[in-house]
Amino acid sequence: MTQESERTTDTVLTRFEHWARTTPDTRAVLSGTFDLSYGELDRRANRLARHLLDAGLPAGATVAVGTARRADAVLAVLAVLKAGGTYALLDPDSPGVAEHELRAARPFALVTHTSYRARLDHGQGLLVVCLDAEAQRLEARSTEPVRAAPAPDAAVLFTRSDRPRAVPVSQARLLAAFEAWARVGAFTAEDRHLVTARADVTDFSAGWTRALCSGGGLAVSEGPHWMPHEIRRRIGEDRVTVVHADPGTAQRLAGPPAGQPDQRRPEDDLAPVRLLSVTGDRLFLDEQAELALRLRTGVRLLQVWATTEAAGCGTWFELSQLPRPEPAPRQSCLIGTPFPGCRAEVRDGELHLSPPEGGDLVPTGDHGLLRPDGLLEFTGRDRDGTAAGPGGTDLQKIEAVVRSREGTGSALVRTVSAPGGRQRLVAYLAPYTLAPSGAHPGLPDAAGLRAYLRGRLPDDQIPQGVVHLETLPRTRTGREDRDGLPLPAQPARAGTGRVKFAGRAVPGASGGGLAFLYGCLAIFPGALAFLLTLLMWPRSVDLTAVPSPWAGLFFVLYLCECLAFGVGVVVLCVGRRPMLAQGRPRGLTTAAHLALVYLLASWWPQDNLYRLADKYDYPRQALLVYLFNIPLMIAAFVLAVFVTRPPEVPFDFDDD
Repeated sequence: MTQESERTTDTVLTRFEHWARTTPDTRAVLSGTFDLSYGELDRRANRLARHLLDAGLPAGATVAVGTARRADAVLAVLAVLKAGGTYALLDPDSPGVAEHELRAARPFALVTHTSYRARLDHGQGLLVVCLDAEAQRLEARSTEPVRAAPAPDAAVLFTRSDRPRAVPVSQARLLAAFEAWARVGAFTAEDRHLVTARADVTDFSAGWTRALCSGGGLAVSEGPHWMPHEIRRRIGEDRVTVVHADPGTAQRLAGPPAGQPDQRRPEDDLAPVRLLSVTGDRLFLDEQAELALRLRTGVRLLQVWATTEAAGCGTWFELSQLPRPEPAPRQSCLIGTPFPGCRAEVRDGELHLSPPEGGDLVPTGDHGLLRPDGLLEFTGRDRDGTAAGPGGTDLQKIEAVVRSREGTGSALVRTVSAPGGRQRLVAYLAPYTLAPSGAHPGLPDAAGLRAYLRGRLPDDQIPQGVVHLETLPRTRTGREDRDGLPLPAQPARAGTGRVKFAGRAVPGASGGGLAFLYGCLAIFPGALAFLLTLLMWPRSVDLTAVPSPWAGLFFVLYLCECLAFGVGVVVLCVGRRPMLAQGRPRGLTTAAHLALVYLLASWWPQDNLYRLADKYDYPRQALLVYLFNIPLMIAAFVLAVFVTRPPEVPFDFDDD
């Protein structure tokens, strides 16, 4: 029986298997260190599919795939589809997110590596397949095609949020999304695709089909995630022709403007690219035009508005769709026209979208309008701050007006609590063209921005504060991160007009310089601690009965304890000022400073006291536990709060 007759339903798997039969030697997965041809990828997927079925995988069951190796992730996805299952790609390097995704997907089995098993498998009774531990058994499996009927759902995809929601996607929808993308992107078997998104983001978890269902190649990262320098290198090495990225990654990838000194021209690295699709967040027209100028002439630049429910399909826009020059490009975010098979409408200001295979329109939670020229315009989303300002102010409308000022760049607006409990609006500004650190003279100060906005916005909607950032923070999925914006702190003298940059306001030595300085200064108090040990607890360092080499190892441990005590003394004396410069609240900084001192200095006395205490002397053991261990836990908690709390950065404040 041939493989064609085994699968009578057209799916993304049959599309891949077609290319595996007709072009088995063509490179399918390009991972940097090794490549997999279509034939080899198909054979390995058959082995893993048989392994899953022999282990008892029921028909239609969901299989979670959590591995940092993207090549293995793609292999596992194909194997799950071959075995008649439904795949759910996880991001194992985001443990909290991966755990939530596992609970949401409710899988029967987990495919991973040994190093990730403890992180992902928490005794949930899952069938676990570790690809590295079971490599020999997998190699012994047959490579013959697997005769399993496709499951109703091809995949479980996850939404772009801190607590992702699981979205089942049918076989027909996943295939329709691929076909819609293939028509818009004009994909061919000569294309090489690179997707910068994390494995669990729809751009990758559904986007792999754009390469492997069209006979092209899929370039995957060598590590858990793409690094910016790696993307450029791999584009050149693998001759990548299609890149899918979020706006922040696309801007870093395109590089600085051509006229900037001492910078390499972006087309030197991006020469093979013919199509760059940008999705995951808004991209204003001026940003899109700027990106287009920094790319090689002839490269297609698409702004894509896509939803997880539509398997990463939705609407698309490129500048050539504009019938005439746009009068307000800094305030317009166009998402264009629907993908083939999709329908999009605006109902009561909310965008509604149908899936690519057809069906009823569903609300998306995003806002927009249909322009007279037939193009859809994106105007914001509820979860990103619409109606979240003082008195129900639409923050995203304020941001659009702020951006209309020449040279403003990217902008986010949020409310903060000012002295006296008043709520103030603060604008966070960043240039959208890369530049040397601190070289952003076009960004306005608070007084200049307020002067520009008078008459354009009501007085109560004009931001009183301005924070300059080198780049806007983004979430792990590539969206602008409002919650990740640093908290502003009013400077000593308001309205100075000075430009300050978050992340560059910390004075003093670098981290490595501070560590070396603390280590040198700690030698004297550390030596004093060792001498005090000999005077106060001589028996605690008695090693005469300990054989070699253990005696030497214990002696080194004693020296390290004394040195830690010395570092704690130094941090107590000189550490508070650098910690205050981090910009976090003074009370929290003081608590964290003392906690850090305790964590460093307490090792010396507590270990000496523990070594001299009889392990059966329970009253003394309990006293030591409550005297040292409980404060250690409290100190660790205080430091955890300190390092995870966003810093308060200086901002220019104008109270006029």
